[in-house]
Amino acid sequence: MLFPNVKALANASLAEVLQAWSGLGYNRRAKYLWESAKIIVEKYGGEVPRTYEELRQLPGIGEYTANALLAFAYNQPTIVLETNIRAAILHHFFENHQEKVSDSQIKEVLTKILDKKSPRNWYYALMDYGNWLKFEGYDYFHQQKAHTKQKPFKGSERFVRGYLLRESLKYKELKLKEIQLSGYTQEQIRKIAKDLVAEGLLQERKPGILSVV
Repeated sequence: MLFPNVKALANASLAEVLQAWSGLGYNRRAKYLWESAKIIVEKYGGEVPRTYEELRQLPGIGEYTANALLAFAYNQPTIVLETNIRAAILHHFFENHQEKVSDSQIKEVLTKILDKKSPRNWYYALMDYGNWLKFEGYDYFHQQKAHTKQKPFKGSERFVRGYLLRESLKYKELKLKEIQLSGYTQEQIRKIAKDLVAEGLLQERKPGILSVV
């Protein structure tokens, strides 16, 4: 196991964390996780905080992640809302023809029916049930007010971001002028590279040459 505990993650380099995260999606999340580990070690002695307010102070921790950590890690009765839970609630509490159901409406239902004695297991069951509903062909995306269709990965800015990070990890240094990607101009590539540097995922030690922090 690369990072068996929070301290091991905090002591790793960002390059090691990004390498381990490769292929898992948004690399910014790996950086947030790494930064959070450092704060948890320094401020909380290596133990993940147990309150919503403290969790929200960590990099990249939003409402969903904070509530999910409290429910699944500490079995606290928080309101956790994700796609499979939405499907289960929509199936039983909102008629199929009712469109644009808001998250606040779904959360209101969850608040009333939440098993406060064992929220962890209750959410596990609800997520499995929601997944089964979708496997059986039920489609609730049209009912969700918050649902937005993600653009294809290939041809997107995310594709270039992932490419630049992978190549920088592989070759240690990456010369921007040598990068040629079909469908992207040098100006677009340089703009995306600049964003990655601004976010602290890459650095430009020399003009036009990228490397992992």
